Amino acid sequence: MVINSLRAQLLGWLLVPLALYAVSSAWFTYGNATETATVIQDRLLLGSARMIAEQVHYDDGAPQVVIPPAALELFQSSTSDRVYYRIASANGSLLAGYAELPLPPGPVDVEESVHFDAVFRGNPVRVVAFAQPLFAAPANGPLLIEVAQTMQSHSALTWQIWAHTVRQQLLILALAVLMVLIGLHRGMLPILQLRDRVQRRRPGALVPLDATPVPHELSPLVHAINDYVRRLDDYVSAHSRFVANASHQLHTPLTLLNTQVNYGLRSNDVAGKDDALRAIHEGVRHGIRVVNQLLTLSTAESAIGHALRQRDVDLIDVVKHVLEELATAAQAKNIDLGFELYGGPAIVQAMPAMLHELVANLVDNALRYTPAGGVVTAVVETRENNNILRIADNGPGIAVEERDRVFERFYRLRQDRSDGCGLGLPIVREIAIASGATVSLSDAPAGSGLVVTVTFPARPPIAPAPPAHAAVDKVLTD
Repeated sequence: MVINSLRAQLLGWLLVPLALYAVSSAWFTYGNATETATVIQDRLLLGSARMIAEQVHYDDGAPQVVIPPAALELFQSSTSDRVYYRIASANGSLLAGYAELPLPPGPVDVEESVHFDAVFRGNPVRVVAFAQPLFAAPANGPLLIEVAQTMQSHSALTWQIWAHTVRQQLLILALAVLMVLIGLHRGMLPILQLRDRVQRRRPGALVPLDATPVPHELSPLVHAINDYVRRLDDYVSAHSRFVANASHQLHTPLTLLNTQVNYGLRSNDVAGKDDALRAIHEGVRHGIRVVNQLLTLSTAESAIGHALRQRDVDLIDVVKHVLEELATAAQAKNIDLGFELYGGPAIVQAMPAMLHELVANLVDNALRYTPAGGVVTAVVETRENNNILRIADNGPGIAVEERDRVFERFYRLRQDRSDGCGLGLPIVREIAIASGATVSLSDAPAGSGLVVTVTFPARPPIAPAPPAHAAVDKVLTD
């Protein structure tokens, strides 16, 4: 299950390590408690063995063993532990105690002790073996004194030490969790305050947020919000200008149409009515063109970010079809409309209809602004990493300072006297962005004129490419 709460995620990332620490600490604490209990038990066993050793004496040529009560009273506790002992001579003869008590795993040096675990009469026991020398008869060797105790007291002491330590650690853990909760609450306050500041803003307010009172960690978020507000403000402003310009572009033809209709209705002259009808026809044609370009622009904008709608398209075929469609318009102005191909097939990733609109708008713009008798050339060049489309003309061109603005919607050059509405290049830019291409403007090599270059990322060719060549497939319309 995905946790969407930032507070819960932070709390989880803090509490999970604390819980792991508590579990691992309890585990290690149990080991330490066991070692502590073992050390205490070993000291009691060794103390008991030494007390017994001090009472051993040599009498009538034989060692005499007396078990002092204090040696066994050391092990008195609330548990029902059993204590066993065994005193043997150097040759292994039993002097006192339990003969079957296990022997140490190895020899024991004089006045040294060895602790070991064993099983006696079906119960686990802890045993100490201590070698006590006989100073009255050193030649007979040391006595081996063993004292063993069952493990009930050891287990009880282990759990007592472990429980006491764990209680302390749990108390510390509880205090740590409380401090974490308090810290999270205080740490989340700047975020909640930022949320309240955003919610208190009036609808439509696009004023940047003040980043001064927020912590440094939230500054990138505030800057991102301010950047988004700025871009949203630009978008809203552009949208408002677009609506106003679109309204103007449609309002003016409709007003003229209404005037021409009124004139035609009032005129009794057939020639006057014909003139009014021709003007109405031209106004309707211009209005249809504006509406179609608005729809194309909207479609191009919606295509951005929808790569699934795109497919491999042959750019050369699209350019040829557009040139065939506009050959009549070029012939009407006596413009030399040509096509040049450099390289092999040019496959691009795009929406076919949108790619057709891109090429059509570029060629149509070139034909509109190129004077009669001019030259318009479409060039397709294939390279290793990209495919390039260039539309060149010898018209008036565009000044360098205006080349960025011509991509704005409804922007028209001052010297523009055509019937365009300023949407051709904006449509080209939107379609290029949707296709992952770039658009640039430059001067024509001959001096006057304009070259529009659209650079597409290269796609694998549909068929094996023929040998590279420079073909000039000229479409003469003069």
